[in-house]
Amino acid sequence: MPLTLSPPRLLLLLRRRQAKVQEPRSTARPCRGARLSCAPDEVAATDAEQQQGEEEEELVLLASYRTAFNEVIMVIDSPSNRYLVLDPTRNVHSILPKKSAWTNSYWDECVSLPTVVPRGPVALLGLGAGTAAHMMLEVWPWIQLIGWEIDPTVIELSRDYFGMSTLEKTTELGGSLSVHIGDALSPSATVEGGFAGIVVDLFADGKVLPQLQEAETWLEIAKKLMPDGRIMVNCGAGDTAISLAADADVSSWVQNPTIKALCSAFPG
Repeated sequence: MPLTLSPPRLLLLLRRRQAKVQEPRSTARPCRGARLSCAPDEVAATDAEQQQGEEEEELVLLASYRTAFNEVIMVIDSPSNRYLVLDPTRNVHSILPKKSAWTNSYWDECVSLPTVVPRGPVALLGLGAGTAAHMMLEVWPWIQLIGWEIDPTVIELSRDYFGMSTLEKTTELGGSLSVHIGDALSPSATVEGGFAGIVVDLFADGKVLPQLQEAETWLEIAKKLMPDGRIMVNCGAGDTAISLAADADVSSWVQNPTIKALCSAFPG
């Protein structure tokens, strides 16, 4: 059973300057001989055997659900990682590493956000099983994270299988994750005074949400920032060939429809 990630992803950092749930279909089922496969330039394996592609990992299906928001929800375990897999495309939306503090993927970049934003709450739009939250609280145990996830079943599974309930407890330095179930793009997804940073990681059916391909959406998100706050964006390409183009010229990567919307919303 191959597992993949959505089309190759780009992380962008933008700054605002001052001025119905069914029963599990299966549990604890081994998938012997399966290999975790990813699109080019995607998640690197977390152990040497996977990196070199020398051996195949045994994957065990721990839970399988279908909801009104996700046709496929699977929790899959392996010796090195635990995965949250969504969509019929079997995209990996969250990883819980077992042998390392790092995922060797784009989630690791989220840890850099507190170094370039003011002190204040950070929003995670598209929480998934909380991979970014795990890593940020590990490195910055004082940080206040506020996450939005639209599917309540994903949150339930994240608490049961990915340790999210631990993140919701206040650390000795006062940091924690506050979980909100609902639309991450809703006007109510905000806090008084604005966010110091906003991480946008919103996908469905292996694609970036269509709302993120509209400039107006980004202008509304930017309004939720405090002065000098920043937006960190994970956006998959609409065309894999363009995304993987060797040409580093603007004419190649700017074809990404989300980046087009960003360029329109934030000229220059």
